[in-house]
Amino acid sequence: MSEPPTPLDDLLGQLDLEPIEQDIFRGTTGRPTLVPRVFGGQVAAQALVAAGRTVPDDRVAHSLHSYFLRPGDPEVPIVYTVDRIRDGRSFATRRVVAVQHGQPIFHLSASFQTYEEGLEHQEPMPPAPDPVTLPTAAEMLPRHAGLLGGPDIVELILKARGAVDLRYVDEPPFASMGEPREPRSQVWFRTNGKLADDPLLHLCLATYVSDMTLLDSVLLAHGRGGWAVGDVVGASLDHAMWFHRPFRADEWLLYDQESPTSQGGRGLARGRIFTQDGRLAVSVIQEGVVRVPRG
Repeated sequence: MSEPPTPLDDLLGQLDLEPIEQDIFRGTTGRPTLVPRVFGGQVAAQALVAAGRTVPDDRVAHSLHSYFLRPGDPEVPIVYTVDRIRDGRSFATRRVVAVQHGQPIFHLSASFQTYEEGLEHQEPMPPAPDPVTLPTAAEMLPRHAGLLGGPDIVELILKARGAVDLRYVDEPPFASMGEPREPRSQVWFRTNGKLADDPLLHLCLATYVSDMTLLDSVLLAHGRGGWAVGDVVGASLDHAMWFHRPFRADEWLLYDQESPTSQGGRGLARGRIFTQDGRLAVSVIQEGVVRVPRG
């Protein structure tokens, strides 16, 4: 008897887009969710898969810039159309539009480069505890079941994030409601299982995870618990990433996040992803809707 698929198997299946015409792909949804929309990190990761499948194998994504236009419907597939904007000697540029119900829900531009040597420096990795000393989500979340709405909600969150081992360095926003903190948060993450060596796959998994916790730092500044406890309404607006150095998403990565500002119903957050040996692998910036519900 074959083993049932793991959550990581399910996620990898969602990232294995179906080609339906030249430069047109179809992706499934199916991630458990507490809100009636597709998780933004999934759409961004699938769009990067679509773009990457239209460039030569020797070119690797070095940046992406994207906008979330409409909520994705988790009940129907998403169609990704790729425009081959430019193919140069070193760089290739792709534009991807994700469509559901005849309307664009997401737009991504990505640039790919052939590897070359160059000047190199980076910021140092900030201090952080060893990830194996931190509680897993399965250990941490049940302690806050009362805040989150009960064991059933905890189980749904664990299923939604089952493909990823994500560990908070400090308490997450919902565990410190009413207590404003420095607008900075850290998590360690890696996939719950080994991945193939395809570099694009590791970039796409990091893209998927990068949308999970980035706005936490905005919430911490105001002592807000977030969407999980209903004291703010939030959604990603735009998302940009720069991939600096090779990494593996199935090995521990430190996601260091901070928020320089929030205003006008929007919050800005920036993140840096480091490998466990201190290499700066990815930079991330996102702006999102962060609204306080009107009573």
